[in-house]
Amino acid sequence: EAEAADRWPDAYDIAKQRTSQFSKEQWQEAVAEGDTIAARFAELLGSGAAADGAAAMDLAEQHRLSIDRWYYPCSKEIHAGLADMYLADARFEQYWESRAEGLARFVHDAIKANSAG
Repeated sequence: EAEAADRWPDAYDIAKQRTSQFSKEQWQEAVAEGDTIAARFAELLGSGAAADGAAAMDLAEQHRLSIDRWYYPCSKEIHAGLADMYLADARFEQYWESRAEGLARFVHDAIKANSAG
């Protein structure tokens, strides 16, 4: 928490304010939505879909909008920066890799393609 507040103070403050007002049901919904998106990314990877294909880019946009809705304003530029962390920070990378080998790179590439498009 302290690291997030230090590295991204604006996003941290907004997310803290938003989430402090969540009901138990809202927390469950936010977590479930994130889990569903992650599972769908893993399914796409497993199907052989291209990270820069329409399905992966659409899912990347859903991921961005989910962050924007639940936690903090997430522009395509911010989302692209988050994608870089998925590969640069072992904690983020492990989140994706625990679901499927190669998923961190796939999600990164899908977000980058969506952000560029």
